[in-house]
Amino acid sequence: MATPSRYSAIILFLLPLQLIAVPSCPGDCEPIDATDRDWPQFAMNLEFLETEWFLCAAHGRGLDAIEPEYAKGGPPPIGCKKANLDRVTRQVVEEFGYQEVGHLRAILKTVGGIQRPQIDIRSENIAKIFDEAMGCCLDPPFDPYEDSIKYLLASYVIPYVGLNGYVGMIPCLQKFETKKLVAGLLGVESGQDATIRAWLYEKANENVEPYNITVTEFTTKISKLRNKLGHCGIKDEGIMVPPELGAENRTSSNVLSADYDSLSYPRTPAEIARITYGTGDEHRPGGFFPEGANGRIAREYLYNDKLKVL
Repeated sequence: MATPSRYSAIILFLLPLQLIAVPSCPGDCEPIDATDRDWPQFAMNLEFLETEWFLCAAHGRGLDAIEPEYAKGGPPPIGCKKANLDRVTRQVVEEFGYQEVGHLRAILKTVGGIQRPQIDIRSENIAKIFDEAMGCCLDPPFDPYEDSIKYLLASYVIPYVGLNGYVGMIPCLQKFETKKLVAGLLGVESGQDATIRAWLYEKANENVEPYNITVTEFTTKISKLRNKLGHCGIKDEGIMVPPELGAENRTSSNVLSADYDSLSYPRTPAEIARITYGTGDEHRPGGFFPEGANGRIAREYLYNDKLKVL
């Protein structure tokens, strides 16, 4: 007579693989059925965004002035503009921009590239994000290019979502080379985000001029907006939190956003599209990608109801 453990083994053997590998998150928060080529190519949309965001702020010109062939004929960004940054901030932002060029090259070499999507980094577009986050129309409108602190607050919006995507991507990859690529990308994206958050934490209680709003308040509101748009619970927190949400429930500082076990939060491509489009809907483009992102995953979201989940 078979023991219960033997029965369990037989049942598991007979069950379809898809029923065994049910993700822990429900509905639209599940990982999707995609290849090792699809995943990094979806992430390439954010790498393009970050490349233009950092290079334009540092130099007033973006990827087309450095490695134009990486864009594969995609349109230049809307709103490329040099920011009014202090010397140290400009140097670090410049470094970040060149790092993003390297990321594009690494993805191109490993899985092939996609065409650069239309990217909108106009100050007016960023101002809309901040208005929505704060729940009011800021007066004057938020201008990320006006000074270093405003630029860093706007930068707070971007790299963190990319690292969430890489965290969510790695368990779904099959090939060693792709895992190696994404692990390397994740390391640098995490470092960029940590640098930005640490800078902002140093000024946590300072008001952002001319608003009577602190740096902490801005980060908290932006994080809440991303959670709202993502539709998959709390995966984002500001640079200060109540102690019950801090590391081991003992800190109010939150320089690195992480879960109960201090692990980075994962996000799916659908969540990332909802957030970067600013619409809360992966089928409806807008925000940083007014015509939608590129690659199979993004385009299927735009043209189909939803991708098959794992």
